[in-house]
Amino acid sequence: MTSEAPPFWWEKPDWRVLALSPVSAMYGMVAGRRMRHAPREKVAAPVLCVGNFTVGGSGKTPVAIALAKQAKRMQLTPGFLSRGHGGSFAKPHVVDAHHDAAKHVGDEPLLLAEHAPVAVTANRAAGAKLLMADHGCDFLIMDDGFQSARIHIDYALVVVDARFGIGNGRVIPGGPLRAKIVDQLVFTGGLLKMGEGSAADTVVRQAARAGRPIFLAHVEPANPARFAGGRFLAFAGIGHPEKFFDTLRGAGGEVALSRAFPDHHFYAADELADLAALAKREGLRLVTTAKDAARLRHGAAPAGFLEQLDVLEIDAVFEIDHVPERIINETLDAWRQRKMRPSSS
Repeated sequence: MTSEAPPFWWEKPDWRVLALSPVSAMYGMVAGRRMRHAPREKVAAPVLCVGNFTVGGSGKTPVAIALAKQAKRMQLTPGFLSRGHGGSFAKPHVVDAHHDAAKHVGDEPLLLAEHAPVAVTANRAAGAKLLMADHGCDFLIMDDGFQSARIHIDYALVVVDARFGIGNGRVIPGGPLRAKIVDQLVFTGGLLKMGEGSAADTVVRQAARAGRPIFLAHVEPANPARFAGGRFLAFAGIGHPEKFFDTLRGAGGEVALSRAFPDHHFYAADELADLAALAKREGLRLVTTAKDAARLRHGAAPAGFLEQLDVLEIDAVFEIDHVPERIINETLDAWRQRKMRPSSS
């Protein structure tokens, strides 16, 4: 699973969940109160949040990129807001995709920066103002921060992985939920079910009963022909690496060997040397995810490692073509209504 998510979070509740239930109840109460009452600063541009209910990967990054592409088609100038992995920037920093290292800005921001300016900072409102002032951004897409960011959100699209859902349905530390579902649904504009599977069906029904629209999407390899018929040693340090292995198989590649590392893993030189030696010994091609590649570009990769590495790029594809346009229009509508109301933070 992930470095942040113990395996029992994704299994049927057991004694560990019961033992942690008092702490989970307290965490959920505090998180819910924070979502309801914490001040959120309003900025002059519309803010679309792409978030999730849980700790761990749900496919937010390709969704955020797909929405940015749609915003450009609508003659908007999008920019991304991200805390970055670890939230180390108190002041906003605009990511340079060619020179910044993942250990400083995070891997997701490096991917996002290939499509639009990205401000990395714990202070999302300050990042928004920087993007508007220096880069002319008039539509802001926030990657994560649904529960905690201190910026007013005009529309929140919550992404749920169909294969893993919300795990055991318990709040941290007994499960992966960042707050109780009932509290999170209050602030949800729409729910996006990613991929195939039934694990998310319960929360989808909850969202539908709460009157929230349900959208469907999946990921597709951006460059499938490169992998069809190949035999690979596939490795990944992401939230759910098995999803990457399945996507590679879906592109026609054979996953002869696989290695899973913790989420956001920074590879040591000896780990990469071992992977390269194993691939050579078994006659396999090395392949990893775009996020892993972003971390490797300014990391400890041995000489020649990156040159022999294949990267499986993915795109988020909505089941109904006009859904991204609808989401952006609803964000714009909420922003216009916000501007008409008396100003307050």
